[in-house]
Amino acid sequence: MILIPGIAKKKIGVYGLGATGLATCEALSASGAEVYAWDDKEEARAKTVNTRYAAEHPKAWPWEDMRSLALSPGVPLTHPTPHPVVKKAHQAGVEVIGDIEFFARAVNALPPRERPRIIAVTGSNGKSTTTALIGHLLKECGRESIIGGNIGKPVLLLPPLEAFRTYVLELSSFQLDLAKTLRANTAILLNLSPDHIDRHGDMEGYAAAKRRIFLNQTADDTAIIGVDDPWSQGICAKLMSAAAQRVTPISAEGALGSGVFALNARLYYSLGERTGEAGDISGVPSLRGQHNWQNASAALAAAIAEGVAPNIAAKAMDRYPGLPHRMEIVAKKDAVTFVNDSKATNADAASRALKSYADIFWIAGGKAKEGGVVSLRPLMDKVRGVYLIGEAARDFEGQLAGAAPCFQCGDLPTAVARAARDAALSGLEAPVVLLSPACASYDQFRNFEERGEVFRKLANQTETIDGEAA
Repeated sequence: MILIPGIAKKKIGVYGLGATGLATCEALSASGAEVYAWDDKEEARAKTVNTRYAAEHPKAWPWEDMRSLALSPGVPLTHPTPHPVVKKAHQAGVEVIGDIEFFARAVNALPPRERPRIIAVTGSNGKSTTTALIGHLLKECGRESIIGGNIGKPVLLLPPLEAFRTYVLELSSFQLDLAKTLRANTAILLNLSPDHIDRHGDMEGYAAAKRRIFLNQTADDTAIIGVDDPWSQGICAKLMSAAAQRVTPISAEGALGSGVFALNARLYYSLGERTGEAGDISGVPSLRGQHNWQNASAALAAAIAEGVAPNIAAKAMDRYPGLPHRMEIVAKKDAVTFVNDSKATNADAASRALKSYADIFWIAGGKAKEGGVVSLRPLMDKVRGVYLIGEAARDFEGQLAGAAPCFQCGDLPTAVARAARDAALSGLEAPVVLLSPACASYDQFRNFEERGEVFRKLANQTETIDGEAA
């Protein structure tokens, strides 16, 4: 656990008692703060029984004496409208921050020589893989790397701050909105595509939240930015013009005069006088596809910024095991491969999996995000059937009409059974049943992890008899 200095006996509210909120309560309480906690869900409040921060409605909080409100990332800060507890905090003159800000303050309170290294990663897609890959590379090279934030453990439950540790943090736009003083020694923005627009107002608001990852960087720090989309290109150009920190562009779509890039799964670097090929990741199953080449380029750039030799970092990628729910092969039945890409919660993420396979029997749908799947129509030449589930099913069928055969399945078990049967009977050499929903999961599942685990179970329960799924 990470303790926060300077808050003993201070009154701090925590709103939202999911994993992050409860971790924040525990760390604040252990640091001596007087914690006031609440969540609208009774089951969440029940987790605070017999603790020093038993849930109490914000109406009873001593707002006139409150120092801070720690807002969980899932609670609206500005859009579509500020949550009532945020409005109350503003009225009372109470700062609204998140767990990442408490982490930053704990780091900033240390003398410079005692501070750990911090690598922060954000982006619309690929941030979990990139975060895990960087952590893997550093460990393979003998460094003590700690992964957390929006992946794994909440940041305040990570091991205590030590100068010999490197914290590799995945940060969402919601977490960045609530962080003010975080300084990342290496900050990474992978890409930007429309996502969470309801929470940021528009694309400009979303991009502004993501750009906050570069706040507080100095000339000693490194900003790594993907340049394969227009929004990220614009941010990269502005940072390079401002010259407040070192800027390393990355790309998986073409060679760069300066930066780190991938061409056909080969990684290259051109950083001042240091240029060359770092290695070939074409044989790494967990880094298949052009989107993973971008992730690998970012991880290589981060490793180089942390003093790791390029070829050593690239070689360590050979042993990267990958993450669940990200283009994860979960079963093989005769010729049919089942791929779990449940983490693909928007069209841009799904496009990456669709580009990585041929002869796809695609399971899609759930709770739709802005834009739907119209942008995926050009990729339907590789899709043999679309098996639709959830709230978005009818809309998706309309958006894909004429591009690929669509089948209304309703739920995931029905979709897996039908897709598996059709794949087995297709006569194709290597058919793939791909769950890459291009949707959030909340209409039928608690989260994308549960959706992926259900798919894994269904895929492994599928039996094939004489080439036919039963």
